[in-house]
Amino acid sequence: MTYQVEVTPTARDALAAITDKRIQRNIYNRLLRLENDPDKQGEPLAADLEGYRSVRAANERFRIIFRIKAEERVVSVEFVGIRREGSKSDVYVLFSKLIDLEP
Repeated sequence: MTYQVEVTPTARDALAAITDKRIQRNIYNRLLRLENDPDKQGEPLAADLEGYRSVRAANERFRIIFRIKAEERVVSVEFVGIRREGSKSDVYVLFSKLIDLEP
């Protein structure tokens, strides 16, 4: 089934902050693949990130965090970043802080 992929301003800013254009292009191409069967791609996240999914991109180091709005047939890309396990700049740590700030 085909979905529309929407990139949030936060994810767009995170993608723009990546200076390597080749990596940006790779991530963008991976985003487009989320149009088809997004529920079968990536892994569901747990704990405070429940309801979101994550898929690998660009040399397996980068992650795309998204959620599926099934009724609307929309994939909302929420954040993009590098997986740095144990680091304060890890994509999941940064995204957790962002959603904690939401009203």
